Amino acid sequence: MNKKLIALAVAGACVAPAAMAQTANPVTLYGRVHATFEVVEATGGASGTAELVRRNRVSDQASLLGVRGTEDLGGGLKAFFQLETAFKPDENNTTFAARNSGVGLQGGWGSLLLGRWDTPFKVVTGAIDPFGDVTLGGLSAAMQGRGLVGATAGNQFDRRDQNVVQYWSPSWAGIAVRASYSVNEGRTATANPQRWSGSITYTAGPIYVGFSADEMKDNPYTGTALLKKQEGSALFGNFTFGPVKVGALYEEFKRTGYGKQKAMMGNVVFTAGNNQLIYQYQQSKDGQLSGSALAQPKCDVHSLGYQYNFSRRTFFLGQYTKVENNQEAGCGFGGNDITIAKGQDPKGISLGMRHIF
Repeated sequence: MNKKLIALAVAGACVAPAAMAQTANPVTLYGRVHATFEVVEATGGASGTAELVRRNRVSDQASLLGVRGTEDLGGGLKAFFQLETAFKPDENNTTFAARNSGVGLQGGWGSLLLGRWDTPFKVVTGAIDPFGDVTLGGLSAAMQGRGLVGATAGNQFDRRDQNVVQYWSPSWAGIAVRASYSVNEGRTATANPQRWSGSITYTAGPIYVGFSADEMKDNPYTGTALLKKQEGSALFGNFTFGPVKVGALYEEFKRTGYGKQKAMMGNVVFTAGNNQLIYQYQQSKDGQLSGSALAQPKCDVHSLGYQYNFSRRTFFLGQYTKVENNQEAGCGFGGNDITIAKGQDPKGISLGMRHIF
């Protein structure tokens, strides 16, 4: 009996340091579940274009599951990691760990990571969107380079890049800097695809303002020189006074062989207790292929939302979004987009809930 007690005591002494290490350097499990019921359709377009008939759908709005942690290395230095994966509560077809994931060091000088992460351009401009860069009315409906049809279609400035080196500064009297480099692993004899992105922001009480710039070479998402160079810049800010929060975002995009594209967004959020009324307007225009006889693309997006906050972790959101494209534009929904022909006008109603843990 005494031998058994001694053995248990020895085992406990061996296990205790590991348990204490985990307590001192905790690993956190976190996540978000966000789903919506939607009624969507698209009408209009060129003569003979088939309309997208009205249909119902259940859509995921960037639900996620993640694990993150730190280790104190002493001298004010810490190691940190994060692994984050998407999952769809409505389907089962996601790729494991496709969201922000990386490993790095942090100290009084800031944080440096290697991995896969949202670009600074995406992070700071997305902070202006009261819909969180998801749902039908999210900012990528017309912003982030959206609006053109053809070689430049899509939201190439609303990216989570792979093979990234990224730096985040601490806050210096409200000023913070982010910078990232997406490396040229896909370099060939004829193409050198890579990307740089950076931002500077100022936060003080009810004020948040900033500037961001982004540059891509040789279209890093295809590995070919489809577009030799793309540049984006953004000015943004929001201000809260009493129950009202107002936000604004202005962007410009330059692409080799294309004219300058301009986009703007404005929104207002009125809060009364647990209730919030939200209106957001987006517009994208110009950017046609240089020398083209076609008209300049132009689109307008109107979104009206009502949000009820049950708690800091759970809310209900009802939303109506209408997109108006001219004959050359191809703007769509901010989240869970639909395939349309240029000139068609999507619209939809969304009802959903989000819970974070």
